[in-house]
Amino acid sequence: MLPTSLPVWLAPAKLNLFLLITGGRSDGYHDLQTLFQLLDYGDEMAFAVRKDGGLRRQTELADVPEKDDLCVRAADILQRESNCPHGVDIYLDKKLPLGSGLGGGSSDAATTLVALNQLWGCGFNKQQLAKMGRELGADVPVFVYGATAWAEGVGEILTPVSLPKRWYVVIQPDVEVSTAALFSHSQLTRDSHPITISDFLASGSENVFQPLVAGLYPEVKQALSWLEQFAPARLTGTGSCIFASLETRFEANDILAQLPTELSGFVASSTQYSPLYHV
Repeated sequence: MLPTSLPVWLAPAKLNLFLLITGGRSDGYHDLQTLFQLLDYGDEMAFAVRKDGGLRRQTELADVPEKDDLCVRAADILQRESNCPHGVDIYLDKKLPLGSGLGGGSSDAATTLVALNQLWGCGFNKQQLAKMGRELGADVPVFVYGATAWAEGVGEILTPVSLPKRWYVVIQPDVEVSTAALFSHSQLTRDSHPITISDFLASGSENVFQPLVAGLYPEVKQALSWLEQFAPARLTGTGSCIFASLETRFEANDILAQLPTELSGFVASSTQYSPLYHV
């Protein structure tokens, strides 16, 4: 639970509407293409400024030591870059599971940077915050900029894209997927032909991780089969969550109402701009 006396900051989820790997890089990373769709649903956070300079996480996360927490690391980077004497108590209401492909950790880190930049009065612009965010993960900048975007490179080259409003039913199989294991897997397709934004808008594309994840994790394969009864189902990112795109909230809610008891999920709307900046 978040303290009722503090403003609530949203850390929105994202969906990868497609995901291709178009080649390797000399630095050991991969070039990719994807389209980040922001949602109006995500983790909720609150921040209480400290006068002693301490950076403290007030919400425990299983298997994530405080020193490794992306939010604490984001606060540490901002504090060092700004020479800020203040600290912070960080509160988190975690709704997005780890290893889900919804970007929860990256979004939490971005929200920490944006919120503390304001609360501490650091005065950095989005470009400067996004550069700090890249030290924490390739997905962090898209949440800092706060717009649905086409991404290339390792995910840092962003082009805002305006898409029609859609409703998404998102299903969460009870399994955490290891991104590192997927990128090193011998069966991963690493030489997809690059596409353009107009190519995607005309005919869509695929997530090259989907057949690999479905083969390695039976829970994901079963969830895909169930959702495919109602609409085309797609894996998001390298995580366990899958989604379907619908035209109306009614259609999405109707599917969610039929969800088997062994699965969990939610319905969310697409949003062009992050709810984070509505605070």
